Parts: sequence; C-alpha cells; structure tokens
Amino acid sequence: MAYLRFNKAELVNLEYSLKRELLSTNSGGGYLNTTIVGCNTRKYHGLLAVPIYRFGGHRYMLLSAVDETLFQHNKPFNLGIHCYGDVYEPRGHKYIVDFQMDPIPTVTYSVGGMVFRKEMILGAKGEQLLIRYTLMESQGEAVLRLKPFLAFRSIHELTHANTDANTRYREIKGGVSFCLYEGFPDLNLQLSKAAEYVHCPDWYKNVVYGEEARRGFECAEDLMVPGFFELSVRKGESVILSASTDEINPASLKAQFTRLENAAAPRNDYDACLKAAASGMFAENENGNICVCTGFSWHEIGGLRETCIALPGLTIYNNGDVMLFEKVLDGLLSDKHTDIFEGCNQSESPLRIIELVQHLISFTGQEARVWKKYGKVVREIVKSYFNGRPESVCHDNGYIWSYKTGVALSWMNAYVEGRPVTERCGYQVETNCFWYNALSFVAQMEPASALGKMCAATKKKIEETFMDMFWVEERHHLADFVNSEGKNVFTRPNQLYACSLPNSPVSEEVRSMILKAVGRELVTSRGIRTLSPKNPIYRSHYEGNQTQRDTATHNGCNRPWLLGSYIDASFRLYGGSFTRSAQDLIDGFQEDMNVHGIGCVAEIYDGDPQYAAHGAICSALSVGEILRVKHLINKYKEAEQ
Repeated sequence: MAYLRFNKAELVNLEYSLKRELLSTNSGGGYLNTTIVGCNTRKYHGLLAVPIYRFGGHRYMLLSAVDETLFQHNKPFNLGIHCYGDVYEPRGHKYIVDFQMDPIPTVTYSVGGMVFRKEMILGAKGEQLLIRYTLMESQGEAVLRLKPFLAFRSIHELTHANTDANTRYREIKGGVSFCLYEGFPDLNLQLSKAAEYVHCPDWYKNVVYGEEARRGFECAEDLMVPGFFELSVRKGESVILSASTDEINPASLKAQFTRLENAAAPRNDYDACLKAAASGMFAENENGNICVCTGFSWHEIGGLRETCIALPGLTIYNNGDVMLFEKVLDGLLSDKHTDIFEGCNQSESPLRIIELVQHLISFTGQEARVWKKYGKVVREIVKSYFNGRPESVCHDNGYIWSYKTGVALSWMNAYVEGRPVTERCGYQVETNCFWYNALSFVAQMEPASALGKMCAATKKKIEETFMDMFWVEERHHLADFVNSEGKNVFTRPNQLYACSLPNSPVSEEVRSMILKAVGRELVTSRGIRTLSPKNPIYRSHYEGNQTQRDTATHNGCNRPWLLGSYIDASFRLYGGSFTRSAQDLIDGFQEDMNVHGIGCVAEIYDGDPQYAAHGAICSALSVGEILRVKHLINKYKEAEQ
C-alpha cells in the first residue's frame, strides 16, 4: 500500500479532505498546490504558478484549475469541484475512490461504469504542468471534456471580471494559447491527441476560498473560462494535457511524462518524504543563482536568515551535496551582498553566514580550502559589526546592540498594526551568541592578524561579563534580551544558541541548566514553543484574524526548526545518550505526513495538544533542521557501533 494514500470515505468527507493539500514544485520556482480532491481553498492554490521575472520574479497563478467531464452514452459526469460560498458545484469529489502521492499525485474516479485516473507532474525546470488522463475501465468509448480556469494574477491577490482581459486565443500545434494581460507569458494548452476546441469565454464568478475566509482575508474571485476541449478516449488509452509557457511538440508529451515520472523522488516512507520535500526547496532566480524556497506556497525565495537556517540540512546533512551547498551560499553572498556586508533589518543573519562556513569545514574537513574561499567573507562581516551597521553596533563592552525604530530585527518579526509584536531591542541573546561564535572563529583561524587579536580581546571581554549580562538566577536560564529597562526574563528559545553554536560563552554547567529550563517549558513533540506557557501573554493557538495569529506566532506557537539547535546542544552536552530522546522528538512529525501538507513538515504548530499544523504547508526550515537532526542521530549511532 502507498505511504501517502486516502480512501473514498476520507476523500468524500470535505471537512477532512479540504484540510489536506498536495504540493509539487520544480527547479524553476513554479508550483502546483491544491487540496487532495482538487478544490482550491486558498488564493495560493492552483495548478500552475510561475515566477515572472519582468514582474520582479514574483510568482503568478496562470492556471487555477481544469474541470474534467466524462460523457458515457451522452450522460455527463463532471469531476470538478469549486466552492461558491455555501455551495460546492460541481461535486466531482463524490466520484473519487482513491488518492495517492507516491511518486506523483494520482486521483482515481469511479463513475458510470468507468474508472478514470488523473496523474499530475510539473516539468523539471520549464514552467509546465503535465496531466495524464487514463480511462482504466469503460463499457465503451467515452468523451472527455476539459475546461480550463484561467487566473493570470499574483498569487497574493485575487482577480475579478473585467473588460481588460484579452479572451482571444491563438491556435498552436495540438491546442490553443492564451494571454489575458499584457506582460504575461502565453499559456499554451496542448494535448497529445487531437481534440476539438470550442471557444466560449465566460467569467465564473464568486469562487470562494475557505481558508482565506477563515483567516479574515478577501476570499472570492472570478475566473476566466475561455472554452473547452473535447475528445474521445478508449478503454486503456492515456491522453496528456500540457499547460506551459512554451509551445511543446505534442508528439513528445507521452515520453516526456514517462521520463518525469521515472525521475520523481519516491515518497514511500517518512525519510523518503523528507528527502523529496528537501529536493523541492530549491529554485533558480532571475540572476541565475540557486536559492532556497523558504516555504510553499506563499513565501518568497532566497531569504537571508531562512537560507542560513535551512541550507545545511537540505544539502550536506541530507545527501552530502557539498557542491549545492556552496552554489547556494555563493549565490546568497551575491544576491544579498548589501544586507550581509553593509546593513539590513536582521540583526544576527550576517553572522549566521559564518556558522555556514563552520558547517562546511566540519562536514568536509577541508579547513584550509574553505577558509581560503570564504575567509575574506568572514573577516568583512566581523569588521562590519565592529565598524557599526545601521541596525547593530558593537559597544565598548564588546556586545552587539541592535535597534531600529519600529523594526523587529530578530527572527521574531511579526507586526500588528505596523508595530512589532516582539521588538526585542538592545542586547539580544542570540545575536550576541552568534557574535561570540564569530569572534572565536576568527581568533582561532588567524590568531596573529590584527583582526584576530581584536576578536580575541573582545571575546575575552564577553566571557568575563556574559553571566552578569544575561543570567537570570531565579529562572536558571538566560535573559532573552537586555536593554535600558534591564533584563527581559521571558523563557524563550533564543538562548539555545548559547548551547548549540561551535563556540559557547557559557560553561557546561550553565548549558545544562539552560537545556533543562527549555526542556521543561518549551519542548514539545512538534517543535519548540516560542514562549513559556507560564507567561501571561502566552498564546498557544495560531487561529483567528491576522492580529490574533500574529500575536500568537512568537508568543507560544511551536517552531519545528528550533529542534535543530536544542537537539544539537543536547548532543554536545550529553553525547550519544541523547539519541533516543532526539529520535522521539522528530518522530512526532511522521504522524503528520498525511495532514496539512501531505508528505511535508509545516512552518508552525500550535503550542498545546493537539498541536495542529499551520502556516506554510512545507517549510524549508522545518524540513532542513529535521534532516540535520537525523544526520546527528545517525552519527552518534554509528559511533556506538
């Protein structure tokens, strides 16, 4: 039996099936994302979303859906499903008898004595969707009608009926081509078998996306249906539909689909799903650089902080891909040059680049080569903090002070009504831990240089005062940040970096106390809480309107990726004896492989049971850090053998 599979009883229950989403991606930055029954519940859902570089490289939804109708003895059976407020029409989900996702999304329908299969896959790099329709069983020849729903709009917006839309079409080999608005690429719809195209453009109005309504956003849009294709199919026959920004040779579609299917990553167990998800988190940007896609389907690609967190687990600790690690890092240094070396709205992120260099040295053992390639990068980043950056400055006491009016400079960067929920200005504990680690690294690598000596002297200052600066005796853990108002004593996970980075400013005894405090109040089976439940502002559930969600996101909700630092720190302190506990902490996500984003790990989970999944259905940070933890577990298991 397939690992990711759903039966008829589950599929016809819309309360169940509409909460489960499938995702396919390609290396060009495009994606396919919808529910397992094909009913779009988010504005981000659709069959073909593509980046358009003339519009800044942002993603645009070209093809929202395709409705399939089967005719047997002139009787129609419409397999599509859309929500129009309180009404679902048509209700094609009632014909679905099976859905599975190994290796590609496959839906099987049974209706009118026919068994009909639909399989979907994206082209490897080009902006193309391929759908293979197969009439598995039939009492005679059937007629298949395909009706495309066009959007041609940003994934972050909705479209409405308008007179500017160009509803004309252009005939091409094996199909027709559309371009609703100037500047967009053509959408070429082509079939592997000759079909009749009937042009009858019409707006289908008030298609409602339930998840947007639940989140308090605009939720209804109008979609353009330009017409439909119609063709006959025999029992056992397969027909390929291609939706692409390029014109394709229709005669090649069947062979192309087979090649893509054979190359698709398996999703037949937990580990395979993680690896498949990781492989789908990379895309080429407009500069030709390979970037990390932070999370699907609404996050942009190539974020500085997000790439630094996710990259090691997605590459070297996943499959040992040092070449890809360095390609992404080199692209990041180019794309984010100003942010890294001059200033940005992320206080600690440039210092995370230095941790990436340390990961590379640790994994490859090639200290001389890596330092030769990236030593200048490390030096320039450290100098930028000594010299002062717009968001961060090194004070005479050796610590980094981070502040920018009205800006949340840390990863806890949610805003409500334009104001940061957790501003954390001052001496942030994680920024100063990354700073200490950077100082130690430079002092180790070039102790005789002027910069190396400066780093060593500053490092010594911090070591002498770190406990006085951050320790909260009554709680036995570190303050979250310190400013003119004193120590913020909230129990948060940012202090974990004092324990997990290669160089720590605190003793083993202190690290033990920190890990015990975090373990007592923050660790769950779905990640690390962002705030202790004992705190009066704790919010466990990521629900409600945007204000309520943004208030909760860093005040209690779980982040799976924080497990990476917690488990790494625990291994550093306790060694192989922590292996079983580490395994238990990441095994919890195996239960969620068929929930929210199937085969994926979500961005956010509630802070309390039932630990419901929220946010991006597939998070590069979550997937990357779980894969890194798996690498650590295997390393300690091998050491014991």
